[in-house]
Amino acid sequence: MLLEKERLEVIEYGKRMITEGLTKGTGGNISVFNREKGLMAVTPSGIDYMKIKPEDIVILDVQTGKIVDGNRVPSSESDMHRIFYKYRDDIDAMVHTHSKFASGLSCTGKKLPAVHYLLAVAGIDVPCAEYATYGTVKLAKNAFEAMKGTKAVLLSNHGMITGGKNLAEAYNIAENVEFCCELYFIAKTVGEPNILSDEEMKNVIGRFEDYGKRIEEHEEI
Repeated sequence: MLLEKERLEVIEYGKRMITEGLTKGTGGNISVFNREKGLMAVTPSGIDYMKIKPEDIVILDVQTGKIVDGNRVPSSESDMHRIFYKYRDDIDAMVHTHSKFASGLSCTGKKLPAVHYLLAVAGIDVPCAEYATYGTVKLAKNAFEAMKGTKAVLLSNHGMITGGKNLAEAYNIAENVEFCCELYFIAKTVGEPNILSDEEMKNVIGRFEDYGKRIEEHEEI
C-alpha cells in the first residue's frame, strides 16, 4: 500500500484529536508529507475519525494536488496543507483542529500573545490569519502568509493549524497552543495577563532546541 506508514500515523493522530478534545465530529484534518516521493497522505472528507481505515486515507501529489491513490474525497482543506509542503522545507506534517479555546480566540481576529513560555514550541506568538471561506485557496494563502516565522496560526472564525517536521511535533504544538489559549481566557477573567517579552521567548525557543539533549550547566545558587 502506498505510504502505508504515513496512513497509519494519520489515523492514529486523528483518533487522538477526537479523544483528547482537539476537534469535534469530522472537523479538522491531518496530513503527512513524504518529501522524497513528493506525496502527502491526508484524512478523507466527512468520515468519523474512529472509523477511518488505511485505504480511506487519500494520497495526493503535492505539486499538482491530483489524487494518486484512494477512492475517498480528500479533506476540503488539502490545499491549506499542500501550500506549506510546497514552500516550507521545515514542515512535513500538519494538524488542523477546531479546538474550543483556539477557535474561540480566532473569533476575535486577534493573535495569541506569549501568555506562557510553552507557546515557544510554536514561536514568539501565534498570529491570526485573515478570514476566508473554508476549503478555499484564499484560506490556504491567508494561513501561509500569517504563519511565516512560526509553526502555528489561528484561522479567523474557524480554528487553528500547526506544522512540524513530523506528526508528533505538529500535534504537540497544537496541544500546547490550545493549552495557552485556555490560559489566556482564564487570565483575562481575572485581569490583564502578563505577557512575556520577545527577548524571553527567543531565550526559551533556544532552550527548547537543546531540551533533553544535554545536561544543563547549573549556576551557583
